[in-house]
Amino acid sequence: MVGKNCFAIASDRRLHVQLQTIATDFQRIHKIHDKLFIGLFGLATDAQTLYQRLVFRHKLYQLREERDMKPETFASLVSSILYEKRFGPYFCQPVIGGLGDDDKPFICTMDSIGVKELEKDFVVAGIASESLYGACESMFKPDMEPEELFETISQALLSSVDRDCLSGWGGHVYVVTPTEVKERILKGRRD
Repeated sequence: MVGKNCFAIASDRRLHVQLQTIATDFQRIHKIHDKLFIGLFGLATDAQTLYQRLVFRHKLYQLREERDMKPETFASLVSSILYEKRFGPYFCQPVIGGLGDDDKPFICTMDSIGVKELEKDFVVAGIASESLYGACESMFKPDMEPEELFETISQALLSSVDRDCLSGWGGHVYVVTPTEVKERILKGRRD
């Protein structure tokens, strides 16, 4: 979700296999650098493998270019890696959030073969995406300050996972501004 010169990215904490809970503190959001984060939603083993490949490619880019990747460039990298595996895809949906030039927020999501969906307000992915769309559409407003953005994305996440039996156990929320990254862990309503 995008705010005024900031963005927030959030996920639930439940890892499951079919209806069985495996872990209640699973991390789906990963830091690429201080102003770029990726959330990988889907099959956990594919998400971990994809994350390792992305970190490797980003480090190669840093060595060659002597700078961090811009969010738009990183989104294209993720898209091309997913498209390379289109006949045996990674079963995950990435959500990318970053601050680009002039600290302008960038968010996008894509499907498992790398088709990008660029938005200016919010993007959703994962198992509870249907309920997330409704909650985000009703709660989002443009140009929110970081604290208001945190509250909005947290309420949207918690109300959505309460409507989905395969999600839950609270959430991880990152609010990224040009000067800092705030990570908070939400306690779920049923914890």
